[in-house]
Amino acid sequence: MAAVRRGCAARDGADVRSVVEGVPTAAEIAETSAALDDPSRNQALVTHGGSVVGYVTLRWWEERDGTWLYLHRGHLLPEHRGRGVGTAMLDWAETRIRHLIAQHGTARTAVLGANAMATERDATALLLDAGYRRVFSLVELELPDLRQLPDPGRPLPPGFTLGPVGPADYRAAWQTVVDSYANTPFTETWTFEDFLATADPACWRAVRQGDRTAGVALCSLRRHDRTVGEVEELSVNADFRRLGLGRAVLLAGLRALRAEGATTARLYTGTANPHRSYDLYESVGFRRRNEYVRYRRSN
Repeated sequence: MAAVRRGCAARDGADVRSVVEGVPTAAEIAETSAALDDPSRNQALVTHGGSVVGYVTLRWWEERDGTWLYLHRGHLLPEHRGRGVGTAMLDWAETRIRHLIAQHGTARTAVLGANAMATERDATALLLDAGYRRVFSLVELELPDLRQLPDPGRPLPPGFTLGPVGPADYRAAWQTVVDSYANTPFTETWTFEDFLATADPACWRAVRQGDRTAGVALCSLRRHDRTVGEVEELSVNADFRRLGLGRAVLLAGLRALRAEGATTARLYTGTANPHRSYDLYESVGFRRRNEYVRYRRSN
């Protein structure tokens, strides 16, 4: 499976160091597969001449508006495309998803979904021909050299402070992020328990006004490559926007990543982001790398 991903990379324009979808190692694929619900039934391999030449994986979750998204993602070596193999993989995924929908009792709100990078011409054509439509996309950005961070600029407004995020702050940090997605479509339900399960606070930073959390930058090192830092979430409470707090807490998080050994940083954001996040990210040196598109169709 790792060899399939390496074999697809050049044709599909994959970004090796992407934090959205890179070129995973065998160990990373094994870890991801182990986390699937019943991987023996929700992942299928395509073989030819005794070798794996493609595979497709299924996942599902509930979104904030009650929609159940059943997502399939396939990869097929370029030399085996154009022969109906991709269509067969898609048919298998959709058949299995419809079985899951019936089993889960989610038919009323379920939709089928698929991902493809904007540079994946073959996968994009396959999905569009099958009746899928583009619903949103994520853009990944990179800050190539954390040694070149800009000066923080103007000081924080009076009464605000920057600092780390400790266990006593976790619920406030989580709530700040959740609230920032309140009116954003296609977002997955994220419980406080989910937040705690992946908490890695070494590079988390918060800006506060007294006891109130005004904004957070939840940054972490990539587990399989600790030279790469990721800004997983950057959120500022609606009451405190346009005060320069987002830039200040973002730079604090990036400095924390640098202190922990990261040399570059990545993040991704939706193309329909209403808070002008691109301007902020570009102002500190981030540059666009690739776009990742979500497609959907009814079940």
